[in-house]
Amino acid sequence: MKKIELSIPDMQSANCQTRVNSAVQGIAGITIEKIESGKLFINYEDDNEKKEVIETIEKAGYKVADNITQDSSCATGCCGN
Repeated sequence: MKKIELSIPDMQSANCQTRVNSAVQGIAGITIEKIESGKLFINYEDDNEKKEVIETIEKAGYKVADNITQDSSCATGCCGN
């Protein structure tokens, strides 16, 4: 399983976080690890799922900044961070 941190600058309020959380929860193979102001941390299996998450967030009305995306294929998530 891979981990990614997505930067979503406009997702600041609790309402925005709930909206993004609800949209992403419906994607098979995705586990939301953490959501906070401007950031979403997820686990995913393959790049198609990652792409689907980004598209879903953008359809919900938020821009995903592509400059601070971090992937880790380490099983424990401790590598490469």
